[in-house]
Amino acid sequence: MKKTIVKLVMTGMMVLAATSAFAKKTEVDKIKKAGVLKVGCKEDVPGYGYLNPATGKHEGLEIEIAKAVSKKILGKESVKFTGVTAKTRGPLVDTGEIDMVAATFTVTDERRKLWDFSTIYMQDPVALMVKKSAGIASFKELNGKTIGVSQAATSQKIFEAAAKEAGITVKFNSYASYPEIKTALDSGRIDAFGVDSSILAGYMEDSVMLLPERYSPQEYGIAVKKGNKDLLALINETIADMEKSGEMAKIKAKFNLDK
Repeated sequence: MKKTIVKLVMTGMMVLAATSAFAKKTEVDKIKKAGVLKVGCKEDVPGYGYLNPATGKHEGLEIEIAKAVSKKILGKESVKFTGVTAKTRGPLVDTGEIDMVAATFTVTDERRKLWDFSTIYMQDPVALMVKKSAGIASFKELNGKTIGVSQAATSQKIFEAAAKEAGITVKFNSYASYPEIKTALDSGRIDAFGVDSSILAGYMEDSVMLLPERYSPQEYGIAVKKGNKDLLALINETIADMEKSGEMAKIKAKFNLDK
């Protein structure tokens, strides 16, 4: 009788272990079954994620990483890109509409509580763009002026802290996309455009300049739904492979992100 009970217990434990192992692979299995990796990306950030109007195709560092992840999972390049903003990227991965987010997503302790993040593939400090005609040469000269920032991004908190340290007061207007912020700067509705420096580089032209100050280097990671460890492991393997082979460095150079 005792042997029978022990056998039943052991059998039950084996079944539970097998079920658990299967459950851990479920999300990747779904991607394999669908034959496509669904990725949230930026479409207005040259160098990282940009929908080229001339070709109708997405391009940039994060686009290439996403393609490499799809090859790792599916054995071929098969990605469905969905344009996201700082405000929409988290909810879309939470609902399962996308499998992962590769969209200049800054990793913070607060965000780690909500999503799982890959290893860091890029670091970039925050900076400010102003119109040359405004005659603004430093952050302190923005006292009483308005900075345009992206909705739900980390930039505003960084500039608030910098303003407090500098002993000045600044105001903020938030926008859904970077082109909207640049348009607001050009039209004079804001006095500065604040975001990560390499993102600003994509909006440089003769009429604008970057202030010399740099703040709080941002670390970018790919986000997946909390607990999606199997997909995260494959993403990390892909990033490690790209770093080791030198492919990551080549892609950064291609999109002028190695400056």
